[in-house]
Amino acid sequence: MSKSWDILQPVQRQIQLAMVLSGTSAVFGLAALALLGLVLGQLMQHPHVWPWLAMTLAFISLAASLLLRLSAFNQSHYAAFRLETILRTDMAQHLAQVSLGDIQQFGAGALSKVMQDDIKALHIFVADSTPMYARAMVAPICTLLILVWLDWRLASGAVAVLLLGVGVLGLAMRNSGQMQCRYNAARERVSAAIVEFVQAMPVVRTFDTGHTTFSRYQQALESYQEILTDWYRQAGFPTRYAFVVLNPLPTLIVLLGLGGWLGAQGTLNFATWAAVLLLGAGMAESVMPLMSLHHLVARAKLSVGRIQQVMALPILPIPIESRQPSSSAIDFEGVSFGHGAYPQSKGELVLHDVTFHAAPGTVTALVGPSGAGKSTIARLIPRFWDVDAGCIRIGGVDIRDMTTETLMAQVAFVFQESFLLADSVANNIRMGRPDATMEEVVAAARAAQAHNFIQSLPEGYDTQVGERGGLISGGQRQRITIARAILQNRPILVLDEPTAFADPENEAALMKALSVLMRGRTVILVTHRFATIRSAHQILVFDQGQLVERGQHDDLVNQSGIYAWLWSRHEKAQNWALKRRPVVSENGGE
Repeated sequence: MSKSWDILQPVQRQIQLAMVLSGTSAVFGLAALALLGLVLGQLMQHPHVWPWLAMTLAFISLAASLLLRLSAFNQSHYAAFRLETILRTDMAQHLAQVSLGDIQQFGAGALSKVMQDDIKALHIFVADSTPMYARAMVAPICTLLILVWLDWRLASGAVAVLLLGVGVLGLAMRNSGQMQCRYNAARERVSAAIVEFVQAMPVVRTFDTGHTTFSRYQQALESYQEILTDWYRQAGFPTRYAFVVLNPLPTLIVLLGLGGWLGAQGTLNFATWAAVLLLGAGMAESVMPLMSLHHLVARAKLSVGRIQQVMALPILPIPIESRQPSSSAIDFEGVSFGHGAYPQSKGELVLHDVTFHAAPGTVTALVGPSGAGKSTIARLIPRFWDVDAGCIRIGGVDIRDMTTETLMAQVAFVFQESFLLADSVANNIRMGRPDATMEEVVAAARAAQAHNFIQSLPEGYDTQVGERGGLISGGQRQRITIARAILQNRPILVLDEPTAFADPENEAALMKALSVLMRGRTVILVTHRFATIRSAHQILVFDQGQLVERGQHDDLVNQSGIYAWLWSRHEKAQNWALKRRPVVSENGGE
């Protein structure tokens, strides 16, 4: 087995057993046909004596063939189910250790396709193809050996038909590898266009009424149709001709004609002829599955390649023994970082030599223009990426010297992208603490200003929130994520634009919930809403990835720097209002 198939190693023995059982099933099936030929010969010689022994053996052989074939498919399907579970489990565990940057570079859609479609394609290959492959290889070879043993002249006629059919089949499959690649690429473009069109439906309807996006889908579909047409023109006639030649009828006609001529010459007895007819008619047809197997193998190889590509994503190095932080203080020491281009090469730096200290129990606000690097800093603390230079310490310990469990036990998060699982409200709040009691869940929801709206839901805390929490509003989702963070009760809190998408009513509730959540914790707050940071213990101002100002609100306003400019823009925005245009009368007066 080549290296590309090493992915099947966990179930290799079970696959081999399935193939052995399938091959043995083919042998017993051929034995049943040979015995039926013997039965016919004995009946011709002694029409009044029923050949019980041969009939019994033929029945036993047929039953054994059917049972072995069923067992082979059972084994291959069990192996496929095991492999599917193993691959998805291993992939999930691997991705949990991969840098978030590499995952984002790979793309959520591509990862989803690999975990669903490609592993499913491999399941189909293992479950259905491996027994068929063994049978397609064993049946023609064993049939040929038996035919040669019975009568080499009739065997030669059957082989001639088989070689003709295989030759035509080879002609039909020429350049099939290249066409298969073009076909798969076109099919994936169609799938991507469909997903884009469906997911972007609100935007599509708003901006282009579907013309631009639908045209991309239409172009992908036309390209797909063109490739299919080319493939059909290239392989259509040879394929149909091969189907005709490899059908049992041409072989049967050859064996009937050749056997009749040999019988007329007196060099062939009827028993042998009957056995050859029963066995040889299906020899050519038994190689037909190889054509469909060729396409299944090609598709499986593509799936294996993509699965191995995901499993080759580099994981973040994790220490064997974790060091425990002595406090909730956060220190950035000369941190530089650049979002790398997949998989490992680093791009332009987005943070340059950033150094600051956040004391335990204090609030540190990160402000600056969009793209300044604020959210990147927030995501470096839970080690979504590793820094390129410098280090990040929590309680005096480099976060790279902590295990994931130790690090996550220190930090809770509330991001602007509030993500909820398609589960109940209670279970979403319990995320991270699945053993929490219902009383603890309700207490966290009350502190997050979420209890009242949860009670108004159809089933209260048992209400299903839908995919990504789509059945409740954005502000409600955010309060549930705050309740989740309160329940986790971790000493460090990272808030990245937690009120970005809230309306005024929800924002007031969110701010009250956040004030409870922030109490007594070391807080890193990323926000564009300056009203929420005036009382921060320190404000760090970033511009183009550099820490350019630091201090408290009043001091920074008086420095006439970037913060002062941002604050003035904030005040102007607060005082902005629509002005009525003066109404001009016909005589020129207002």
